[in-house]
Amino acid sequence: MKIAALYHLKGGVGKTAATVNLAALAARAGIPTLVWDLDPQGAASWMLRAQPADTVKPKSVWAGSSPVGNWVQETEWENLSLIPADLATRHLDSWLRKDDGADTLATLLAPLSESYALCLLDCPPSLSHLAENVFAAADRVLLPTVPTHLSLRAVKQVLDYFTEHQLPRAKLRAFWSLADRRRGLHRLLIEQPPKTLPKPFKAVIPYASGIEKMGEHRAPIEDFDSSHPAAEAYRQLWKELKADLKP
Repeated sequence: MKIAALYHLKGGVGKTAATVNLAALAARAGIPTLVWDLDPQGAASWMLRAQPADTVKPKSVWAGSSPVGNWVQETEWENLSLIPADLATRHLDSWLRKDDGADTLATLLAPLSESYALCLLDCPPSLSHLAENVFAAADRVLLPTVPTHLSLRAVKQVLDYFTEHQLPRAKLRAFWSLADRRRGLHRLLIEQPPKTLPKPFKAVIPYASGIEKMGEHRAPIEDFDSSHPAAEAYRQLWKELKADLKP
């Protein structure tokens, strides 16, 4: 099973929208796909119409005393499953003791490789014990980056973290997200991306009302407006990611 994390140190950069759309496109391509919503606010879970999971205690799953498979839900989309977010996981950093290393997430995901070819992780914006687990487990860490200096500064912080902790920077792949070519700075950065931007994909996800309407439909944009430029941009991003990961 290939694992790709949608991660950025800055919030509001389009991680969840990218997760949901990439997952839906992978599932449409016949690839058994799992989304794990690691963000306690649960935006991806809500978008994918998660059902209440009262019988699952997230702390017991992360402690290894309850099988993670019990937490998996089938969604309304064929080939697409979900591990929904839970507000209790806001305490996850206190559950993940640093002394335990950074392999807890990878250990939890390992048995799921029998059922899924691709797992997408929707991550909260933080540098934490959870982030360390994500970096260790993921084959690729995708950085949706708004073409602004503040967003690029957050990318540099991630790069510096990888360098400081001797993590493989080859895992990092960036792409422009929420881009508005009418803005001079956005246009300039897209046309002349900084050399520090880690292996950027060619796909550019636009700032568009169609993406915002995903919340209205609670569905990937491909479901309700496949001709929208944002839908085409996500298809290009999926094509590049698929070629990169070969799930």
